[in-house]
Amino acid sequence: LRAGKRGYIIDTRSLNVAQQARAKGGGFEQEAHYPQWRRIHKSIERFNILQESLIKLVEACNDQSHNMDRWLSKLEASNWLTHIKEILTAACLAAQCIDREGASVLVHGTEGTDSTLQVTSLAQIILDPRCRTIRGFESLVVREWLQAGHPFQQRCAQSAYSNSKQKWEAPVFLLFLDCVWQILRQFPCSFEFNEHFLIMLFEHAYASQFGTFLGNNENERSKLKLQTKTMSLWSWVNRPQELNKYKNPLFEANSLVIWPSVAPQSLQLWEGVFLRWNRSSKFLDEAYEEMVTLIEYN
Repeated sequence: LRAGKRGYIIDTRSLNVAQQARAKGGGFEQEAHYPQWRRIHKSIERFNILQESLIKLVEACNDQSHNMDRWLSKLEASNWLTHIKEILTAACLAAQCIDREGASVLVHGTEGTDSTLQVTSLAQIILDPRCRTIRGFESLVVREWLQAGHPFQQRCAQSAYSNSKQKWEAPVFLLFLDCVWQILRQFPCSFEFNEHFLIMLFEHAYASQFGTFLGNNENERSKLKLQTKTMSLWSWVNRPQELNKYKNPLFEANSLVIWPSVAPQSLQLWEGVFLRWNRSSKFLDEAYEEMVTLIEYN
């Protein structure tokens, strides 16, 4: 850094985990080596913990007991919304360092291909209005996820509905999309795309007829010659007749930085993804039948 400039290293590991890694020759270097930098730990759980969280969340969403206390208890036990809060908090911190102090920010994680990408991507969405447009968001996904080497093949192998557990599987990208949906819900006029656009990306990350999310990195995609053997998802989505499905009618270009709330009451379960296969009418049908029975009895 130039003289007089400050920088922040946002470490997405807990201090204990970073110190354990340091004992094995990794972790982090002494702060004396970086006098203009300050290290801040904002813990985000690793991929294996996130997968367990998704499995518990899916189990809660499939619970047919209709018991309110049981549903709320299972939702809380999954820790899904807690993970969202942790990711958004770290992203807001990175954005604040850049916007309010003009500081440089380095985001540091364990693998460098999971929590790191969640934080850098969300920070850009908060700061840069171009990332809230359809083309800008597509470029963000390409730059921060595909080119940066997020291992989609490993992370999105079978999902939480599978009977067998895959060692490297985790909903890292899904959590990122969920965080974007939380911001979209809080700022419904600041995004050119709608919820269906995010759901479409979630679906194609797990099961797709396009080659965009195949493989674990650019090197693998190059060796598989996906550019010549498959069609790009973006070329399909960006056709005018397809693009209209994903446009937000409330969109008004907003050049300002947007600051999402991470308060627990501001975060909600993404029904469009996690409850879309549940028949909401089923509860109404049962309530109606119960009411009819009571009327006939009386």
